Amino acid sequence: MSNARLSSLVPLLAIFGSVTCLGVGTSWAKHVLFPLVGAEGTTAVRVGFSALLLCLLWRPWRWRLAAADARALVAYGAALGAMNLTFYLALRTIPFGVAVAIEFAGPLTVALLASRQPLDFAWVVLAVAGLGLLLPLGQVVGALDPLGVLYALAAAVFWAMYILFGKRVGHLHAGHSVALGLTVAALVVVPVGMMQAGAALCSPLVLGVGLGVAAISSALPISLEMVALKRLPPQAFGIMISMEPAVAALLALMLLDEQLSALQWLAIGLIVTASAGSALTAQRPQPAAAVAVG
Repeated sequence: MSNARLSSLVPLLAIFGSVTCLGVGTSWAKHVLFPLVGAEGTTAVRVGFSALLLCLLWRPWRWRLAAADARALVAYGAALGAMNLTFYLALRTIPFGVAVAIEFAGPLTVALLASRQPLDFAWVVLAVAGLGLLLPLGQVVGALDPLGVLYALAAAVFWAMYILFGKRVGHLHAGHSVALGLTVAALVVVPVGMMQAGAALCSPLVLGVGLGVAAISSALPISLEMVALKRLPPQAFGIMISMEPAVAALLALMLLDEQLSALQWLAIGLIVTASAGSALTAQRPQPAAAVAVG
């Protein structure tokens, strides 16, 4: 294979590696940590260790921070923490792939509101159709847990807020904003996890698995996404990252034995298509720092 051909595959492999690591880490967290410390405790150790790892990696104290940027980072980090917490609360009662698909309504809405092209109507229709198949709007046998769906929708709202606040700190170095943003997120979720799980958070097993989950589902995906972002325009990156709900559903099937119905697979496919289509036709925004979630 030629060097040019190999170079062209690097962004795709980086994004595929990112969503795979994210899915594996989240599945591992749900399987091992949920029974020990619950969703709140899992969020606390995952976000807390992620902040620690990225602060050690990027050493954000090296950069000066203006007061306005500090205020924006607080909002950015708070949205990030709330997004992670509500997403993990959703995972208690609904399948991983379905939760990711619902959560994608957040960035999809932001992308569609930023674009004014007629074709965007088609992506809205696809997204609404996909969400309509997923949400328990009627008395359907095997319908999703309503509370889990509400938590996933809340995560979608916080993801949209995270993107909007992230644009305000997009001029900062990515390592700087991500490390400080995760630190604020940790300050939001760690107290919640401590109140729910208590001393169980300090057990060697929880700390060891939490560190592994943080590395696999945060530090490594973020690094891989940065590799891809340097080599791809925003639209192409958005199209490729849209595979995340489908990858999450496949990994949950293999690792957690979470079976989805044909309609749920169709719904995920519609949302993936809508996300990819909106990324393809969206106007080029000012890129913000990327953070792996879920």
